[in-house]
Amino acid sequence: MKSLIFAAGLGTRLKPFTDSHPKALVPVGGEPMLGRVIRAVKEAGISEIVVNVHHFADQIEQFLAANGNFGVTIHVSNERSLLLDTGGGLLHARRFLDGTEPILLHNADVLTDFPLNELTLQGEATLAVSSRPSSRQLRFDGEGRLCGWINHNSGETKGRSEGGELRSFNGIHIVSPRIFPALESYGEEVFSLTPFYVKNASKLEFYGQDISQYRWFDVGRPESLAAACQWVDSLQ
Repeated sequence: MKSLIFAAGLGTRLKPFTDSHPKALVPVGGEPMLGRVIRAVKEAGISEIVVNVHHFADQIEQFLAANGNFGVTIHVSNERSLLLDTGGGLLHARRFLDGTEPILLHNADVLTDFPLNELTLQGEATLAVSSRPSSRQLRFDGEGRLCGWINHNSGETKGRSEGGELRSFNGIHIVSPRIFPALESYGEEVFSLTPFYVKNASKLEFYGQDISQYRWFDVGRPESLAAACQWVDSLQ
């Protein structure tokens, strides 16, 4: 298996830190998040990782070099000229990821104690989800297959609007390389994977794997970053 870590984001919610640093290097418990995610991916038995870069890309490349690429093979997917979001970023990194192996996708601003090697690929993709509250949630049918989406603030829905189970996406997913033709035909250069999943749920098989029993933090938000730091400190 290979992995792509999304480290290109602007991190506007973490200003003023991100005025001079990439979001992926925000420290939690004294260690930059990118290092924590790479170590978690490595612990899952993955030895080939792609890291995409855009915002303060040079700092990320310097961080990787200073740490000897953490003892694994790391490819840098360069998005300096245009930030491509998760879907466009995955498609742009295809040259490093194409083949027969599943691909673990992980946001650099997600901290969890979920063992990544327990995420199991079904169909074209499996998304790590939980029952935590969120303004936007995915809907899964009785077999755990993605069938819809809802924005609780606006009431907007896509796909099935009733039934099933609502879960929040946790920024960790595993995809099959079979997904690349559908990504190419999506027709956009810059796009997020979540709306791609919802739009293609009737044609492709996407599943959810509930990891509600594990700790999970979105460190891209100041309040969640503070909670993550407190949790990490409590483990020491």
